[in-house]
Amino acid sequence: EVQLVESGGGLVRPGESLTLSCVVSGFAFGYNAMSWVRRAPGKGLEWVSTINRFRDTTYTNSVKGRFATSRDNAKNTLYLQMNSLRPEDTGVYYCQTGGQYEPGSRGQGTQVTVSP
Repeated sequence: EVQLVESGGGLVRPGESLTLSCVVSGFAFGYNAMSWVRRAPGKGLEWVSTINRFRDTTYTNSVKGRFATSRDNAKNTLYLQMNSLRPEDTGVYYCQTGGQYEPGSRGQGTQVTVSP
């Protein structure tokens, strides 16, 4: 059974930073792409970033230059470093197996709130 557990969310002010983590088990983590997606209040799921097995990364336009996705295959852990946070980054962040167009299992999410 695939399990994904996100952590690291919280309440921050605009311009501050957060790092999210996602520990994955029951899955061939090192051999597969992993993604971050988010859901803003009252909106649908939005793809944020994908990292493939070669550590190539892609990002949605609104986070380019501010967010960085990385992975530690030895720890089966995915990270999302978020800098220069904005109120519109507020939402529940989920890690997900697979890439942008082949989503798989998703964790329970971690809340990120950016507010003055």
